[in-house]
Amino acid sequence: MKCCICGTVKNCEKYLQKCFENMEKIGGLFEDYSIVLYYDHSTDNTLNILKRYQQRNKRLFFYVNQDKLTPYRTVNIAKGRNYCLGIMRKYMKDYEYFIMMDCDDVCAYNINTNLLHAYLERKDWDALSFQHPMGYYDLWALSKRPLVLSCHHFKNPLLWNTLITNEIDQLKKTGNHQQLIPCYSAFNGFAIYRKDKFINCYYDGRFRLDYVPKNLIAENIKYAGSMKTHNFSREDCEHRHFHFQAVSKNGARIRISPLSIFVRA
Repeated sequence: MKCCICGTVKNCEKYLQKCFENMEKIGGLFEDYSIVLYYDHSTDNTLNILKRYQQRNKRLFFYVNQDKLTPYRTVNIAKGRNYCLGIMRKYMKDYEYFIMMDCDDVCAYNINTNLLHAYLERKDWDALSFQHPMGYYDLWALSKRPLVLSCHHFKNPLLWNTLITNEIDQLKKTGNHQQLIPCYSAFNGFAIYRKDKFINCYYDGRFRLDYVPKNLIAENIKYAGSMKTHNFSREDCEHRHFHFQAVSKNGARIRISPLSIFVRA
């Protein structure tokens, strides 16, 4: 088995060393692995750290973005993630897996590779993300019925937190730690994918509704109230479009583990 570990990098100097250590440990689970990172202009020492690490680990390839950033963070990140997908399409056709991971504090914890290895033996997921030691923080990427739209486009975003944390807590309370939670989209800083279910999809950080089934939109509004206009009116989490597209085009099974592969030191 082969795996490509991907990420976007900007102002990550403080966390890169630990993230690299985790990437190497993950890579050890596979016959071979590569690391593909997309770098945007930073105000710290991120670029020099990437260059130094590349000298030590030839599996790292990173691209330095030369284009001007847009005003929209999610659009910029989507561009970087799509670049990583493009590299895989061109050079890694025989890879079975890829990982998207953030290269900041959320992935700088110690990693439990035994848990990840156990999930690799299972066949009941196509995309798998996890709970995190700091709690389920990534509500923006979460799409789970009845709340499939962006939490930031509704009056009470804490509904999304209640939905996912209650289900995770219930699984732990009943001892069903091995049961996976189905959803339409989730990330929480780290997710692993069966490549062939996602390689023909792409990330999009723009706010749009055309790819979400109308019945799910209506269900979301009935549960959470009407949508609102605010600073996020032109942005959405880039993972949502990527995951919905994979479900629609390829029948991808998006799942959340109630367990965390990261542990506190």
